[in-house]
Formats: sequence, structure tokens, C-alpha cells
Amino acid sequence: MNHLLVRDAEADDIPRIAEIYRPHVLTGTATFEEVPPDDGEMARRLEAVRASGHFWLCAELEGTIVGYAYATQHKARSAYRFTAEDSIYLAPEMRGKGVGTRLLTEIVRRATKAGFREMLAVIGDSNNAGSIGLHSKLGFRQIGIARGIGWKFGQPVDVAYMQRSLAAPEGRAIDLK
Repeated sequence: MNHLLVRDAEADDIPRIAEIYRPHVLTGTATFEEVPPDDGEMARRLEAVRASGHFWLCAELEGTIVGYAYATQHKARSAYRFTAEDSIYLAPEMRGKGVGTRLLTEIVRRATKAGFREMLAVIGDSNNAGSIGLHSKLGFRQIGIARGIGWKFGQPVDVAYMQRSLAAPEGRAIDLK
């Protein structure tokens, strides 16, 4: 993956971003959406993330977007202003090839630089070994599982919550290992 470029997402990336996301919606439990958003909705989401001052990244390999990730404030209320939440989606053929690691590493770096103190991963399906493994590899710890709070494909689905501290009050990094 030496030629993998991680960069800010642009409006021209939307068709490929929507294409990557579609199978996750239609066949997976990583997202609880049940109808794939169209390009217009994905463009609106990208603009909302950028307008909020947060970041949305793409991983590009040989000119093709192969994954994307973004981070936003965990919830809108001001008390959450120092807590970020990440989302990562990869093209199926890119799983296990280091693309997720590169994206999440950059998301954590940028969130730390932006002044976030904590980062959460809200992972659809507590059996999502890929996402749980990726987040664990980068210092996230599982903090809980909400049992059956989602409903997809005619059955209840759990949500796994993982957290990583980004900085101590004095600005020192915290090592969770």
C-alpha cells in the first residue's frame, strides 16, 4: 500500500463514496441505514461535516477511492465538544490490507490536533471483528455493548462502543495499553 494516498474528500469523490457505502447498507450490519443514500444525500453529508469544521478523508489507490473515513463531534450538545466519533468504510476488496489503519491513524491525528480529548467508535454489530480489531489495534478499548438496539434484516443487532483518549488535561498524550 505504498501508493495509498489519504487526503481530504472532495465533491467529485461523492459517486465513489456512495458506491462504497451502498453494499454496507444493503448487505451488512456495520451501518443501520436500510436504504442507501443517493449521491445528493452523500454530498449533503460531506458538506455538513466540512461546514462543521470537522474532516472527511478518502483513501485513494492508483486514482481510485478505496475507502473513506470521517470524524465529527460525537453529539451536538456543547458538553460533547471535546469528544469525536469516527466512521470508516472500505471497498470490500480492501479489507485487511492496511487501508483502514491508514485512515483511522490520520483521523486520530487530526482529531487530536483539532483539540478533541476523546474519540468514540460506535460500531454496528458487536460481531464486526474487522472494525473492532482495527480500533483495538489503534488503542481503542471496548467500553460496552448495547444489546439489540438496532434492527436489520429482520433481527436485533448490537452496537459495540469503543473509546480512545487523545490527550490528558495538560495536553499529554495518554497511552491506553
